[in-house]
Amino acid sequence: MLVSLTVGKVDAGVAVLLTQDNRLIEFPSVLLPKNITSGSIVDITVSRNHIAETASATAFQSLQKRILNTYGIKTPSPPVLRLRNATQTSLVLEWDPIDLATASLKSLSLYRNGSKAGSIPRPLETSSTKISGLAIHNEYSFHLVLRTTAGTYQSEKLTCRTHKMTDLSGITVTTGVLHAQRKEALAAALDRIGGKLIDSVRIDTTHFVCSEGRGPLWEKAVEMNIPVVVPEWVDACEAEGTIVSVRGYYLNADPKARHLGPIHGTTQHQRTTSSATSTLHRPQSQSSLAFKHLKAEEKGQNTPEPPLTPFPGGDMNGQPKAQEDDRVSSENAESPPSLRPPKHEESSAKETSPESPAAPDGESTSETASQPDEEKKESEFESASGSTHELPDEQEKESPEHEPVDKGKAKDNGESDFNEVPL
Repeated sequence: MLVSLTVGKVDAGVAVLLTQDNRLIEFPSVLLPKNITSGSIVDITVSRNHIAETASATAFQSLQKRILNTYGIKTPSPPVLRLRNATQTSLVLEWDPIDLATASLKSLSLYRNGSKAGSIPRPLETSSTKISGLAIHNEYSFHLVLRTTAGTYQSEKLTCRTHKMTDLSGITVTTGVLHAQRKEALAAALDRIGGKLIDSVRIDTTHFVCSEGRGPLWEKAVEMNIPVVVPEWVDACEAEGTIVSVRGYYLNADPKARHLGPIHGTTQHQRTTSSATSTLHRPQSQSSLAFKHLKAEEKGQNTPEPPLTPFPGGDMNGQPKAQEDDRVSSENAESPPSLRPPKHEESSAKETSPESPAAPDGESTSETASQPDEEKKESEFESASGSTHELPDEQEKESPEHEPVDKGKAKDNGESDFNEVPL
């Protein structure tokens, strides 16, 4: 198709062309022939390029397919959460590296028991986290939420439980400067209690065991606030059967600060109780042996000495008061129950014995009528009871506060009080 146009104005970049029906067309001046001025007439041929159209359509379809395959088929993968290690008060969680496909990351958050616990820092570089300050032997549920430009993706819920105090399988130890033999013994002890021994300091390392505080591993453990203890701590945990406080097992700690656990404490309590019980029973056994020995000596006596009858103003036999009380108590414990004399003898004794005058201290005392009557009553009492046991004269003379009890005993035995004798 041939079109004739009249040049109206020519500028540096654009020329104004006029059609036959006086229409204006802006045309690039670079495409016009040289030496064109205003009023020149140019012929422009216009035709369709089918080859170029086909090539352009093919290139466009290829671009669309590449966009579909890149952004439409592969999407971000939901994170996979799992438990790495558990102790009495902490849990270590880990997950696979995040697959964002062609999307861009917005955030990665951790949820505990349905509530947001916090956001994971540097989620493209971090693949584990440690949750501390948990309750002992308690159950928790966790899940991750991944937010991207392609959408939000959530992991499956992970249910885990913290350990009991007696569960030592969560102990993960990294060793530092330590003797080879001591390290072998430490590995054997950890194997017996179910713990783990690793070579590097990681997020799941619970304790760093060494004998000297130096080296790159020790520096990293201090930087991560991991307890640095001596090997004796593992031995104490094995002996106690539970987690032992690390306070007395630091490198520079005083061994006196190490406290006994529940097992040793119970054993010590049982030993203390048994020793106290044996101490309480010992005086009883000694007193029983002394009593039997005294009884055998008294049985070995052939004829006991008769009691001496004191007279007013007379002295006693000079034995101490404490010895008199012991002797009286031992004799009373061995003597058979006293037999009261017949009623007719009591009545005759009461008729023959005059009433005793009132004592100066206001207490009533009984007196005998004559010495032969008293001896007669004693002989009758001995024949009735079949025993030659008699109370010593020290028992008859007691302090005023014991007189009523002793006098009652004397009356029961058919004897009278000899504290006062009528002149």
